[in-house]
Amino acid sequence: MNLLLIGVLLVLIAMAYQIGLTKSRTLAGKGNNSAKLHSRPGYYGALVALWCGIPAFLILLVWNIVEPSILTHVVLNNVPATVAASLDTATTGVLVDRVQSIASGFGVSDIPAAYEVAAAEQLAKFQSITTFAKMALVVCAALIGLVLAKKRISEQFRARNQVEKIMNISLALCSGVAILTTIGIVMSMFSEALRFFNFVNPFDFFFGTEWNPGFSTSGNAEGSYGLLPLLWGTLMVSGIALLVAVPVGLMIAIYLAEYASSGFRSWAKPAIEVLAGIPTIVYGVFALMIIGPFAKQAGAYIGLDINATSALTAGFVMGIMIIPFVSSLSDDIITQVPRSLRDGSLGLGATKSETIRQVVLPAALPGIIGAFLLAASRAIGETMIVVLAAGNSPLLHINPLEAVSTVTITIVNQLTGDTDFASPQALVAFALGLTLFVITLGLNIVALYIVRKYREQYD
Repeated sequence: MNLLLIGVLLVLIAMAYQIGLTKSRTLAGKGNNSAKLHSRPGYYGALVALWCGIPAFLILLVWNIVEPSILTHVVLNNVPATVAASLDTATTGVLVDRVQSIASGFGVSDIPAAYEVAAAEQLAKFQSITTFAKMALVVCAALIGLVLAKKRISEQFRARNQVEKIMNISLALCSGVAILTTIGIVMSMFSEALRFFNFVNPFDFFFGTEWNPGFSTSGNAEGSYGLLPLLWGTLMVSGIALLVAVPVGLMIAIYLAEYASSGFRSWAKPAIEVLAGIPTIVYGVFALMIIGPFAKQAGAYIGLDINATSALTAGFVMGIMIIPFVSSLSDDIITQVPRSLRDGSLGLGATKSETIRQVVLPAALPGIIGAFLLAASRAIGETMIVVLAAGNSPLLHINPLEAVSTVTITIVNQLTGDTDFASPQALVAFALGLTLFVITLGLNIVALYIVRKYREQYD
């Protein structure tokens, strides 16, 4: 029903826009001459549409928020007092779901009690009444808003000012939603991490060199929870990825920006950026089935023992994945360097190569470094490639040819299975996630600082 109601509202909003547009054009005179109007006709149409849609959608939103509690109250009012007195929060939810299932006609798997059937009948009657009431109220609100907005249309009515004000408020609300979502995620991780640190000493977690969380059914922190092996594995894989992505991506950016023809650039750049659109699970399977066995066989020919799942395999494939991040951002930054700087360097007798090395790259260096740090942040937070290709060996070693374990691998492992989410074996995932968040946030802040502080302003 909500989808049907939203569809009706969208139709009414489209009609409201057309009505406002038509009336404003009529006021302006024939030939769509809007010189007499304070605002363009489109603003009048948009204002009528907003007056029609915003109150109706707000009523629909508030109704949907309040409706579940009302339905729960209706169900409990039709349940015997002896049954209602024995219900807690969990059993109340179960009872309400059963009654709603019966009222909807789908029924339940067992034989419902008589009071459940009676409550379902009353709930069905109430829902039918409220459904029509909701539709009538929302549609009436939309029509009232349409009529009032249409009456306010005049030659001197400042429609553009009001529309822009509403859009500014909408953009601010969208920003607020993003900020509140970020705060909610951080606070949830922080609160669960604090619960974990009630079981494990933070010093042992951040500076421990052994990772061996023992399985426990008693809710105790058995085993070792040392972060350093996981952090070192994460940095090793990310470092290998950057060793692949940074030089290759930068060379691609320099070639496309300075040497490639416009025709070649027009199709080469989108083709390279296709790599960024491939799901990471595909990269992981590619590393596990192709790159890993190939690296193992190639190592055998030269006398090296390379594991099929290793930091080298995961880092190499991850580097291929983040090449578009480096090349695309660096390309955009290099192309923003003014042409006058290049022409001045060439006019003084420098070659094209010297111009790139001594003029273009120094001018674009802050932005390029920012691109590198953003790529590093992307590599540190990667999950699927390392889960499939890096192995699962949480040992503190410096050999990239052996399997390692990263922070993201460990998070997946700790939250997979039948682990009690109140146990330290599961809560450690939130501490690891918070640590990873702080690292990536720091890299992003450093990148933003570098770009802003050292960016050259060109006239």
